[in-house]
Amino acid sequence: MGDIGRLLIGLGILLALAGGALLLAERLGVPRLPGDIVVHRGPVTLVFPIVTCVVISVVLTLLLNLFLRRA
Repeated sequence: MGDIGRLLIGLGILLALAGGALLLAERLGVPRLPGDIVVHRGPVTLVFPIVTCVVISVVLTLLLNLFLRRA
């Protein structure tokens, strides 16, 4: 039971950090990277942040590899 409790606490902290990052990004007005697709059709705007997702994925992969290899 202790392992499940630690897992839930870790997930809660991770969700809180992700929420804080999203609020901060919204407040700072996150810039769109070149390669992100924006489609305007009348009153509807669709945003496909492809390059942003790739950059975030690479950064998270590097950070996780750095921390998990130490353990």
